[in-house]
Amino acid sequence: MAAQYQLVMNSGPTPGKVFPLEGDFLTIGREAENNIVINDAEVSRKHTQFVFQGGKFVVTDLGSTNGTFINGQRLTGQHILQPGEVISLGEQINLLFESISQADPNATILSSARPPAIAPRPVAPPPPVARPTSPPVSSQAYAGQVPASPEPAAAAPAKAGNSRIAIIIAVVVLLCVVCSCAGILWYIDTNALWCNFLPFLFPAGCGG
Repeated sequence: MAAQYQLVMNSGPTPGKVFPLEGDFLTIGREAENNIVINDAEVSRKHTQFVFQGGKFVVTDLGSTNGTFINGQRLTGQHILQPGEVISLGEQINLLFESISQADPNATILSSARPPAIAPRPVAPPPPVARPTSPPVSSQAYAGQVPASPEPAAAAPAKAGNSRIAIIIAVVVLLCVVCSCAGILWYIDTNALWCNFLPFLFPAGCGG
């Protein structure tokens, strides 16, 4: 079968080299037994397979280490090639698939100097962050009467604290009075001053 399609190496070991696709079953790889041999470290021994069916080439990856990509998308099954698509073997080797009947030799040489842009791989957008919602305020909470203010409950501990302070002050004052009286009585008794201060308690002892 005469070649109807060809591959042009845009980037790789031999940029600008043309590989006519002749036959119904072709393989690309690093070994010499392949139909198209590309001696590069990124190319597996048997890298990619081309099968001609219904006037189209169907490309399949042969379990290569670095993968086969079509227009930047990794090949996971069979793919029917269309003229103008870019086949990438790994990351550095790009092959342009084109029809020989529509190929322009001058355009082929220019394309080897500037490879076509490869569409970037789509990136999934991050999931939306759920914002916390405040619980709804029920209008029935104030129906019929106004709820009691929490201020009296807060004032109760202050009153209890004031009462406790007042009791402590009273006890301290009482202790001071008792201690003062005891000190005065001790002083009178020590210096025998009962007749001077309290003669009515000891009328006989104070000489009447």
